[in-house]
Amino acid sequence: MTDNQNSAVTNLLNIESLVNSHDAKLTELQKDLNVQKDMLSGMLESNEEYTLANQEATKLGKVKMLAKQKVLKSPAASTVVEKVKEIQSEMKELKVALSDYLSQYVSLSGTNQIEGPDGVIRQIVHSAKLVKKMD
Repeated sequence: MTDNQNSAVTNLLNIESLVNSHDAKLTELQKDLNVQKDMLSGMLESNEEYTLANQEATKLGKVKMLAKQKVLKSPAASTVVEKVKEIQSEMKELKVALSDYLSQYVSLSGTNQIEGPDGVIRQIVHSAKLVKKMD
């Protein structure tokens, strides 16, 4: 193996180690966060003032929900709700396509910047996350 290949393998192993250690730390922190949130919930639930306020908020929330449902049952609101869903779906599809096009652009151009039609130069940012592989 050449020095460049050895260096690339070493870098890859180092990055893999960093990914694994950070993933493990995130898992540990998530567990700790859940414990702390449970403790806080217990404190709130055992406080009489909070419990009464929460019950009132729940009652008002139900009244609000019923009023919202009445409004949303109207034909005009149904039309708007459908239009909102259509727009959200179209935006989601466009974002996925844009992400693919930006990846292709970076790959082909060798740069992570692109000038928009307004003359503003924008930086292309990649976002990656780790998820379990589904079999």
